[in-house]
Amino acid sequence: MSKTIERELRHVTKISDLSPKEVLHILETANDFKKNPEKYSDYLKQKTLLMLFAKPSLRTRVSFETVMTKLNGHAIMYSIKDSPLGKKETYGDTARCLSRYVDVIMARVFSRDEIQKLSVNSSIPVINALDDFGHPCQILADLQTILEKKGSFEGLKMAYVGDCKNNVTYGLMRGCALVGMEIRVSGPSGEEFAIEQEVLDECKEICKKTGGVVKVVADPVEAVKGVDVIYNDSWMSYHIPKEERQERLKKFMPWQVNSKLMSHAKEDCIFMNCLPATRGDEVTAEVIDGSQSVVFDEAENRMWAQGSLLMWLLGKI
Repeated sequence: MSKTIERELRHVTKISDLSPKEVLHILETANDFKKNPEKYSDYLKQKTLLMLFAKPSLRTRVSFETVMTKLNGHAIMYSIKDSPLGKKETYGDTARCLSRYVDVIMARVFSRDEIQKLSVNSSIPVINALDDFGHPCQILADLQTILEKKGSFEGLKMAYVGDCKNNVTYGLMRGCALVGMEIRVSGPSGEEFAIEQEVLDECKEICKKTGGVVKVVADPVEAVKGVDVIYNDSWMSYHIPKEERQERLKKFMPWQVNSKLMSHAKEDCIFMNCLPATRGDEVTAEVIDGSQSVVFDEAENRMWAQGSLLMWLLGKI
């Protein structure tokens, strides 16, 4: 079994809870773990991860549960959708109890307040597996995929096109800023689609230290010109009522990733999407199923990146 590095308690509620150096260490380990899984086969022996789900997710549950098995640990899944958590029982009491039972808490919830209440009351690491303000596990997997495909972050440019007011966009902005990349964010105008000022301010401060660049660009064609990565996400998130679908499609269609939009990027540009994706909405089948798409490598890397994060939080790397 690997030795444990003494490290103060850390939570990952957003990707920027990690320093640029820590992000790179986790990513480099994730890539090594992917290449040499047997090397890490006992790193989380006798460690238990509790997975709390208020929102369902195929990739989140399966990737976390599988990687705990690969690391010789154990994962428990608990649905909080119909539980007393946050109603009869407080998040604080729940976090204190769970800290006596398991080694790490992973929570996929609706709001940043829920993650905050869990983390401030927990004496074990808490991982945000998605809330309304960030998606750090997805961003680690995205950065791992970019590093894997491009070899370095130096000089790279990403365009995120589509729904800019969401957790993945915010996470990508922070993540690109941390590794010194340029990210151009482009989507419909209007208050309902506006990026929160808090995120813009945070990214500006990170970029001062790393040399990263975060831009908001109105025109999707201008946003993707000469970029190395084009990324988008679903236009119909879980909380969007179905009756709003047609109106949203009309507003977002200029930001659909299709072969015409891809043609304005670099020839070796890769296409990324955190999945699930709706072919014909945010991306055409031609693009997502084409040679420039890396979405399934990206999905696989959730497992390796999360495994690396777990090892780091528990002082194993």
